[in-house]
Amino acid sequence: MFEGVDLDVPAGGLLAAHGPAGSGRTSLLLALAGRMRLSGGAVRVGGHVLPAEGRRVRAAVAVARAAPAVALEGRLRVKEVMAERRLTAPGVTERRIREACETVGTAPRGTDLVEDLDPVEALLLATALALAEHPGALVIDDVDDGLPPDALDSVWQALDRVRDSGPTVLAGCIRTPPPAPGLVALSLPQRSRDRLPARTAVAREDTDA
Repeated sequence: MFEGVDLDVPAGGLLAAHGPAGSGRTSLLLALAGRMRLSGGAVRVGGHVLPAEGRRVRAAVAVARAAPAVALEGRLRVKEVMAERRLTAPGVTERRIREACETVGTAPRGTDLVEDLDPVEALLLATALALAEHPGALVIDDVDDGLPPDALDSVWQALDRVRDSGPTVLAGCIRTPPPAPGLVALSLPQRSRDRLPARTAVAREDTDA
C-alpha cells in the first residue's frame, strides 16, 4: 500500500519505483496497470483515466511480473508458457515472441522448466512474453530480485531496449537503479504497520502510455 505519490512518466519512458519490501512497490505498479482499485487520487494512462476507464487501461498495459498476483507458472516448460501466451493474448504469434526475445536479449531453451531458469533468464522471458503483446505500457516488478550485482547493468539495458521499441516501462526494484537518460526514479520508503493507511491505496500519476 502507498500514498502521496505524484509523478509524470512520458510515453516511451522508464519508471523505476524502488524501495524495500513493504514499501508498496507492487501495489503501485498494479494500480498503474488498472489492476488494483484506488481509494483516492487519479491516474491517467495514455489518455484514459482510472478508475472510470479501467478496462481500457488494462487492455493497454501488459503485466510481465508482479508476484504473487502475476507470475509465470514454474512447473511449465518454456515452450508451454509461450504456447499459452499465444492462446490467451490477442495478436501474439510465434514470430512476435521471437522478436521480443531478441529485443531483450534472451534465447531460452523450450524444453527448460521455468522454475529452473536462472533469475536473469526468468526476468527476461517474462518481459519478452509481455512485450510480444505490443502493449502501450509494460509492468515488470522485482527487477533486481535474486540478481547477482554483475547482472544488474545488463538487465536495465534490456529494459531500456524494451522502451526504445515502443512501450512505456514501469519497473519495480529494491535497489536504486543506475542512472540513465529519461529514467524517472521514484523512491518508496518502508512503512511500519502502524503507519499503514486505513484505505488501500492513494496515488496520482499523469503519464501517456
